[in-house]
Amino acid sequence: MFNENQNTPVKTRYIFLQFLILALFFMIGLRLWYFQIYKGNYYARQARENILKKETIYPPRGLIFDKNGKILAENKPSYGLAIVQENCKDIGKNLKQISDWTDTPLEQIKSKYEKQKNEVKPFTPQILVHNLSYENLAIIETQISNWPGLRIITKPLRFYPYTPVCSHILGYVSQVNKQDLRKKSELELDDNIGKRGVELSFDSKLRGKKGYKQIRVNAEGRELQKEIIKKPQPGTNISLTMDLDLQKFAWDTLGNKTGALIVMAPSTGKILAMVSKPGYPNNRFVQGFNQKAWKSISSDSKHSLQNRAIQNSYPPGSVFKLVVAASALARDKVKLDKERYCPGFYKLGRRKFRCWEEKGHGWLHLKEAIKQSCDVYFYKLGEKLGVDLISDFARKYGFNQKTGIALSSEDKGLIPNQKWKLKQFGRKWQGGDTLNMSIGQGYTLITPLQLTRFVAALSNGGHLLRPIIRKNQNPEVQSELPLSDEDMRYLIQSMIATVEEPHGTAWRLRTPGATIGGKTGTSQVVKLLEEDRDKELSEIPYKERSHAWMTSFGYKGDQSYVVSAFLEHGGQGGSDAGPIVQEIYSYLFNSGAN
Repeated sequence: MFNENQNTPVKTRYIFLQFLILALFFMIGLRLWYFQIYKGNYYARQARENILKKETIYPPRGLIFDKNGKILAENKPSYGLAIVQENCKDIGKNLKQISDWTDTPLEQIKSKYEKQKNEVKPFTPQILVHNLSYENLAIIETQISNWPGLRIITKPLRFYPYTPVCSHILGYVSQVNKQDLRKKSELELDDNIGKRGVELSFDSKLRGKKGYKQIRVNAEGRELQKEIIKKPQPGTNISLTMDLDLQKFAWDTLGNKTGALIVMAPSTGKILAMVSKPGYPNNRFVQGFNQKAWKSISSDSKHSLQNRAIQNSYPPGSVFKLVVAASALARDKVKLDKERYCPGFYKLGRRKFRCWEEKGHGWLHLKEAIKQSCDVYFYKLGEKLGVDLISDFARKYGFNQKTGIALSSEDKGLIPNQKWKLKQFGRKWQGGDTLNMSIGQGYTLITPLQLTRFVAALSNGGHLLRPIIRKNQNPEVQSELPLSDEDMRYLIQSMIATVEEPHGTAWRLRTPGATIGGKTGTSQVVKLLEEDRDKELSEIPYKERSHAWMTSFGYKGDQSYVVSAFLEHGGQGGSDAGPIVQEIYSYLFNSGAN
């Protein structure tokens, strides 16, 4: 019917059609090979994950004990409500349900979800509400099977039974932030880590390692079976050197005063008590703050989050005279029997530098000057020594440096010198600066712990020890005071005279049956006018009141301690800080604490 010329287009189209069919089958075969062979394991794993979900098992955090085995930090069961993105057909509806169940504002739930959703894998639970009440939990458990995108998460909750008594030394744990996640790759969004105090210093030991469980679900996302595939490893328990009963007594003894109180074992450097007031509610940090509560605590006028024992430095006042005296003895710059006269003031050029005793102390040698805390004697001694000698000694032996205690945010204080002032203010050091420094005023700043460590070194034979807060940790000598045994005994006897002899400024420390040595200090915050000198403490505006210091050592039999008290805007060292320290010694020697 067709000639040869007419049949050619038909054959061409037939061949082209066969080629298309072959190409189609080749592409199908290639895709089958890609999915079933080349990517077979990957998609098999994905299929298994569609019916098997992995969930984190949070490990219990290590417990913290005091030296006698009393629990300072423990764990309690806690329940959170989480959302799993890939199981939610309607995210908004699920967020609304979380809000209804927990009485949490929907905007707050949405805000938290939006901030964290990119940090969490779609199949990983994202906890949006922590610490469900038992009432809420009971309601949620009866209804959650109808919400495959929501899940109840069990998580240990840190609890501090003695807050705020131990708040500053223990610190707290709270949820990780983005900075934490960047620093430590093993962390996940809903992990809790130590943020302050012991919790931060020993976080890696206390935290433990997470475990995992495998959950089999049906096509609707309902849980059918659970199996633990990796057990969690609990954190390591830690015992501290702190004596809880002593800590509580020290807390109560400080009363409503703002300040710090430290008790140290001088032969080992162990911290038996470290109180900073005011404290803060560390359990609240574990549970989380709303914006109003956080603003209230962070803007507290007394800065309750600051550990005044180590984080804040203050002008030391007359307690610094011990450092000046030690530096003079170490360099043979003072003769023990040489007396200096105190008429109640010292003139440097046209300026008068007054002694706290307006009538003057008369003729004194070094021991009497320490005992009566004579300013004029130390003006003259400081002028003889010069700023460089005083500064070099203080910087080498405990000041202008961190003590090395295993607590974060320790301040190193400030021991000024000529270079420092020139750099800081562009002005040369003056003779008046040296006089102020010699009585612990001017630019000099120290922390209560630095002072306590220095006095411990005087009482233990000159060993400057690292303060220890973990039990069974061996003492560590950081340096040795360059004082002879004779000079050390002289300073010790001078401090004992300050307590035991007439006119001693620390006489309030006298404790029957015990040997106590002390040194008072009153550091001015502002220069008081003449008419303000005889006013009662309550009549002076709070921010203008002097700081009160008392540092001391005490021993009875085989018991020995160093006790220091600092009262911020607390008045006089002898009359205000002294009775507090004396109460501590009465407790220590009557209770038999070690």
